[in-house]
Amino acid sequence: MKTIELLAKDLNSHGGVFCPSPLADMQLWNTHPKVFLDLSHEGHAKCPYCSTEYRLKDGEHIASH
Repeated sequence: MKTIELLAKDLNSHGGVFCPSPLADMQLWNTHPKVFLDLSHEGHAKCPYCSTEYRLKDGEHIASH
């Protein structure tokens, strides 16, 4: 399992990211359908396809909507 640490600025306006992501350095041959992962509640989320975990770096906070 790969873990990607993110800064708050890496998240979109809804507090999430899409996987596969360029931040995960995935190659074209091993990608899967694009899925939205919401980090706004827990500060982390795991992709249901590839099990890559995306999490906020320590000390990072998501701005209120």
